Amino acid sequence: MEGELQRRLGANLRSLRLNEGLSQEAFADVLGVHRTYMGGLERGERNVTLRTVERLADRLGISADILLKAPSTRSPAAARRS
Repeated sequence: MEGELQRRLGANLRSLRLNEGLSQEAFADVLGVHRTYMGGLERGERNVTLRTVERLADRLGISADILLKAPSTRSPAAARRS
């Protein structure tokens, strides 16, 4: 399905943000992006490069593949804690 990876990325970022109890603006600051860009990422509206996915993952201290994984029993937030 077209745009599926964008939606997965957004859902995983939202899950991580909510787990940390951060607003979109605060989470955007952590990631070094603008708050409106953060909203677009979470909604799956941004067509990001692989380099951007790597950069976001690096700033979160997780592997880039975690941000693109389909929802499972293990959330991205749980992966970040391990």
